[in-house]
Amino acid sequence: METPETPFHPGEITVQRRAGVLDQAGHVGRSVRAVIPPVAARFLADRRMLVVGAADGRGRLWATMLTGRPGFLDAPDQRTLTVAARPVPGDPLEEVLAGPAKVGTIALEPAGRRRMRLNGRSRPHRGGLLIDADQVYSNCPKYIQRREVLDRPATAADPAPARWGTSLGVAQQLRIATADTFFIASADGPGDTDASHRGGNPGFVEVVAPDRLRWPEYAGNNMFMTLGNLEDRPQAGLLFPDWETGTSLLLSGTARVDWTAPQAPAVDYTVDSVAELPTAGPLRWSEPEFSPANPPVVRSGRTR
Repeated sequence: METPETPFHPGEITVQRRAGVLDQAGHVGRSVRAVIPPVAARFLADRRMLVVGAADGRGRLWATMLTGRPGFLDAPDQRTLTVAARPVPGDPLEEVLAGPAKVGTIALEPAGRRRMRLNGRSRPHRGGLLIDADQVYSNCPKYIQRREVLDRPATAADPAPARWGTSLGVAQQLRIATADTFFIASADGPGDTDASHRGGNPGFVEVVAPDRLRWPEYAGNNMFMTLGNLEDRPQAGLLFPDWETGTSLLLSGTARVDWTAPQAPAVDYTVDSVAELPTAGPLRWSEPEFSPANPPVVRSGRTR
């Protein structure tokens, strides 16, 4: 666990030292708060989506997306976030979020390339969630693809049932291989959870096999909260949203960080469980305007 002197736990500090950014991380870490400042509360109030990461009853980590109209996220005070949404039926986190849970969240604004993370403890509240904040901080706009919300509701009255598996089907592999965005949930040893964003040009996530993925960890804010969690606990949940259909592809598995890769660090991910939620949300988004920060995709020593 972090101490009053630093917001970082030992796994994060180990990774920061390995990457040679311990001093830089200490400086950036001063932005991590235990309260929601007014500017963050206003940002949250305008959002349409919130990614939530948590562990299910079997200890598997998942990341899922909750959506709503502006105002579905509200910070009634500096320590509390209310969420007027719950997971759809069949979501791997439906049951665990029906009770108290440690959660990590990230609110994303693709149109303005802004994001904010809030981690803490949730409990059911008026058909949604109430989250007591432990960590609140913003991230830089790097690697966020600009998209505008189209708000085209799904035509089906009820979402199709979840499709489960232990490896990726051909269509799922294609979706991941062409993805420009995904979200990752991770946790430290005691279970304190974080949700983070990953973006890049299509192809930055490599499908190595039906149960194996690989991606480079592009330079960020030097806090290494995700990799620090993986240092303590290899379990991780991934969310690949389909921006055109509202379908969510959720993966749970384990991750290993490769510090010897040409694009080090890189993450090798082994899929243990797959849950596909067709038309999980009503939001539809425009075609992306790729971030100018996205590096070229490198595969097998070749750049493309």
